[in-house]
Amino acid sequence: MKKDIQISYEHFKNSSELNDIEKTLFKRAIQARENAYAPYSNFLVGCSVLLENGEIYSGNNQENAAYPSGLCAERTTLFWVAANFPNMKVKKIFVVGGPKEFHEKNPPIPPCGACRQSLIEYETKQNENIDLYFSSMNDEVVKVHSIKDLLPFYFDSTFL
Repeated sequence: MKKDIQISYEHFKNSSELNDIEKTLFKRAIQARENAYAPYSNFLVGCSVLLENGEIYSGNNQENAAYPSGLCAERTTLFWVAANFPNMKVKKIFVVGGPKEFHEKNPPIPPCGACRQSLIEYETKQNENIDLYFSSMNDEVVKVHSIKDLLPFYFDSTFL
């Protein structure tokens, strides 16, 4: 039986189309990106997370000479948030990434596969979708209403 997969997303050509909280998350992710430690790949990523209590936390990618000991911005941020606020739901995640030497032609950069799987874990745990936004600093933004839209064949605890 053939089954079509539907992916729901929004595409913003310009960040001016975002609401105030989305603009704040975008700005915080850009600021976090500036502090990324990526001397090996020169690929800088910043992430900001909005919790249900309205607090915003951010993080960035951290590389290590002993690859793959580094960690992506999404997991760095989400793991810190989960360790410090284990019962707080994540409402929105904003990711901004791209080469250190930014080019206007860089498309919006989505989370890598490992981050998608990690994000799915928290969406499943809280039993509520997480809005995910991603960009490359060129002011173009993509929004999905669930991490499952980026990883439709995800692995979760129902397989265990």
